[in-house]
Amino acid sequence: MEHYHEHHQFEAYSPKRAFIIGIALNSAFVIVEFAAGFWQHSLGLLSDAGHNLGDVASLILAMLAFRLAEVHPTSSYTYGFKKSTVLVSLLNAVILLVAVGIIIAESISKFITPQAVEGSTIAWVAGIGVIINAITAWLFMSGKDKDLNIKGAYLHMAADALVSIGVVVSGIIIAQTQWYIVDPIIGFIIALIIIYSTWGLLRNSLRLSLDGVPEGININKIIQSISAINGIENIHHLHIWAISTTETALTAHVLIKDAQQMSPIKHQIKDKLMEMGIQHVTLEFETEGTCYGECCS
Repeated sequence: MEHYHEHHQFEAYSPKRAFIIGIALNSAFVIVEFAAGFWQHSLGLLSDAGHNLGDVASLILAMLAFRLAEVHPTSSYTYGFKKSTVLVSLLNAVILLVAVGIIIAESISKFITPQAVEGSTIAWVAGIGVIINAITAWLFMSGKDKDLNIKGAYLHMAADALVSIGVVVSGIIIAQTQWYIVDPIIGFIIALIIIYSTWGLLRNSLRLSLDGVPEGININKIIQSISAINGIENIHHLHIWAISTTETALTAHVLIKDAQQMSPIKHQIKDKLMEMGIQHVTLEFETEGTCYGECCS
């Protein structure tokens, strides 16, 4: 049996500056929005502030996960703590869904017993939120397609900007018509938007936590692509899973016609898989009656 080992360095996307600025801006706004919500007895502002507080917690956890992902592997954790990025994305989704339950309960209570609120104050505070959330979403725009945590942060901030626009509209309506029931209705709409924006994050995070094939990777396409390489007869025992939200691993047994062609075939497979977004590959080569092992991670 003959073994080969190669290591590919993969630099994970780590937008530390975006996280720090986003956390600072949103923390300041949460304080202002909570104060205004309590002062005006506005469920729209309080629910939006609660959502924004959840986003602050999510940003802090995501930044912590990126820091943990940079920890070097040890004898006990041979991949380091890269998986923490997946666990944090799942935790963030759960936190948001818990917030949804609280908002819906409060909205029902306020809907049954509407309370007077100051529409103009609501509109002004929410208007500030539109600006804060839009700026934060922009900070994560360049990395939203590189990492699940970044995509989650971007989607949450973009959704928050839309939610804040809704609160602005409700504030204007209340100021002009005194229809106070609009406030709990907006709170309920906010909850629905959070569910919609969070569901995909929850589904994908749960999939990665269970070592499922990451979204965007087609296992059938991979099999077809590798099988098309000259000299390969069969590929089996194929497994694909996420090491982190940015790195994917694959193991497989590859049956080849000629053991002498193992090295060039190996490089062709690795090149194809790298193009498909798979960085860590472990292959075991086999011929009729003989097995060859090769690892590249």
